[in-house]
Parts: sequence; structure tokens; C-alpha cells
Amino acid sequence: MTDDADQERPRLDGLGRVLMSSGALSSDWAPTYAAVPRSTVLPDLMWPFDMEAGRSLAVSKADDPARWQEFADSDVPIVTQWDDGRHTGTEPGRVPTSSASMPSVVFRMLQALDLRPGHRALEIGTATLWNALLMAHRAGPGNVTTMEVDGALAASAGATAERFGNSVRVIHGDGSQGYPEGAPYARVIATCGLRSLPFAWVGQCEPGGIIVVPWGTHYSNGDAVARLVVAADGRSASGRFTGPVEFMKLRAQRAMPVIHSDYVPGSVADGDETATTITESEFVGGQFTPQRFALGLRMPNCLLAVAEKRDGGRPVWLYGMTDRSWACAWFRDGDTARVWQSGPRRLWDEAEAAYRWWEENSKPGHERFGLTVTAEGQSAWLDDPADSWTV
Repeated sequence: MTDDADQERPRLDGLGRVLMSSGALSSDWAPTYAAVPRSTVLPDLMWPFDMEAGRSLAVSKADDPARWQEFADSDVPIVTQWDDGRHTGTEPGRVPTSSASMPSVVFRMLQALDLRPGHRALEIGTATLWNALLMAHRAGPGNVTTMEVDGALAASAGATAERFGNSVRVIHGDGSQGYPEGAPYARVIATCGLRSLPFAWVGQCEPGGIIVVPWGTHYSNGDAVARLVVAADGRSASGRFTGPVEFMKLRAQRAMPVIHSDYVPGSVADGDETATTITESEFVGGQFTPQRFALGLRMPNCLLAVAEKRDGGRPVWLYGMTDRSWACAWFRDGDTARVWQSGPRRLWDEAEAAYRWWEENSKPGHERFGLTVTAEGQSAWLDDPADSWTV
């Protein structure tokens, strides 16, 4: 015999139980997780990231349905489009351009959004429509608008929305402009990485509304989830970062590739040589370690490039994005790193100063940093919004 609570409790699959135990899936989102499985919106041919192999693999539902289902029900990101749709065949393409995010990331961001029944919400970056369907299940049919810049993806999402009873409005358009026809929104969420948060989103959000976005600098591909609250006067939005993530970038904000020879036409020895006592592990860190994020905040318009390590040595490059300044730190195991730099910006001097600042402030993690957005631009801060700098 079961009581009413047992009857109302959703039945979670193995992944759902893992997400619950890790805190990624909260109890109030569990019914939505159970009602809208990710597998119902994934394409028959997809490219999940295989953690053991360390790369994306093609998996076909027609050829291997069991393996397809296994990945669909796993906490891994799944690429659903390569090369803006120009890719053909089954092998992975050059650049992933649309995906189904890791469920743990999806539900952590939805928790941060604090979406409630009746809330009108705008999503930027439709992809498979899974995130928008989850939101519609929570907020109610007709309350969620999602925008997709890619025509083929928008058409596919529209067909999926129809299959789910048109609970979500799918708009084909440039999400960087928002969707004023549906404003004001109580919540805005982006499922693509940003380098600059469009103020249009703030203007289309009601006072006290919440904006949740993956945001980062040009320094690296790493982002952090920013949770911003719109001010009572609607003239700004501000809030802290909740933790590291990495998302495909908003198409309007993709960075142009750096051509090394444009910066260093000759030898690295043509730059001014110095040395540094900072070690490779201290400076480079890992993909989601906070020093890269912190240095990016302190060094606007600068790109980091970490080369492969060979024979105990690794060159780490810095490129200025507004001029041809560059720096190279050559780290060797057990030796002091040599540094060369050239150009109007002394990029290594900036980098070393930024690293020492991070060190002096007790090596803060992502959660101690915050972001404020106004019509004039955006600024970052550590601990206190009053002590901010432009980014």
C-alpha cells in the first residue's frame, strides 16, 4: 500500500537519480524531468561526447538503438549539428554548432532561473527544443518563447513543438535583439555563450526579473553562468556567477580566428625577453579552473592560446584583439619560464599583474565574481558591485 506522497513522487530513471543525488536536479524540477525525456527530441543521428574516448562519436538510432538510448540517457553533451549545417556524412565535422547540453548543466541553470508557473519567459538558442519544453512544462503552455537563428534548426524545432501540442512559441530570428513582441518577460535564459550581454534582454525583462546566461571573455572558451536580477528602475541588471560551464557561442559574437603570422611574422626572439617565476600549472590551470576566468576578466580583449606540451616544454601565447601585441611564455619542466613580448600592450606584464591580483585576493573562485550590465556596457566585480571595472 502506498500513501499519496508516494503516488505523486515521479519515477526517475538512473540518470535522474544521479542528478538528484548530485544536487543538479532539485525535487521541484523532478516531475518536469520525468515528463519530458531528452530522448524524445534528439535526432536519429547524433554525436555524443564519449568521456572514455575523449571525443564525439557518431551514433545512429537505426543502426544501434541500444547505444543511442544509452547516450541519450547519459549526462553527456550531444552535438546535433556541425559547421552551421553544411556538414554531411556520419563522421564528426570541423566545428560543432548546435547541441543538447549535459542534463546536469541544463537543470542547474533552470534552478538558477527560478522559473515558476505563469512566468513569461524568453529563451535564446532553441537547438533541440528540450530546454524550452522543460520550461513550458513548468511555466505552463503559451508562456515560453524561444528564438533560433538557424533556419533549419528553427524549422525542426517548430515541428517538435507541434508534436508536443505547441506549448512553446518558436521564433526564427537573431536572438541578440530579443523578442519585444512577447515582452515583458519575468525570465530570460540563453543556451549559448556570450561575450557581451545584449541590453535589449534587460530592457525586455520586467523589474525584478531574472536573466541566466553563460558568459565569458575572449581570453578563453570557458564561460560561467551569470545570474542577473533586473533593477527596479529597469536600467541595469546585476548578479553573481554560479559556476563554470562551456557553451557554443552566440553566432553574432563568435570571435574571428587569430592568424599567428599576423602577430609574429618573424621569430619569437624579435620580442623583448624577460622571465617569470610563475609556473605552468599556476598560470595555465585547467579548463574550468578559476584563474583563466579571473585573468580574462582582468585582461579585456586578449586571447590565450595554450600549445601542446612536447619534450617537457609548452609555449603559452597571448594575443591582443585590438592591436598586434603579443606575448609568449615558454614553460619548461623544472626551469624558470622565459617570456617574450612585443607591441603597444605589454601583455605578459598585464598577465602577471592579473595573476598576482588573483593570488592576493585569496584565489577567488567563479562564485565571488559578478557582472553588471547597463545600456552603456558591462562591468565585472569581485565581492562588491561598487568596486567594478569595465570588461
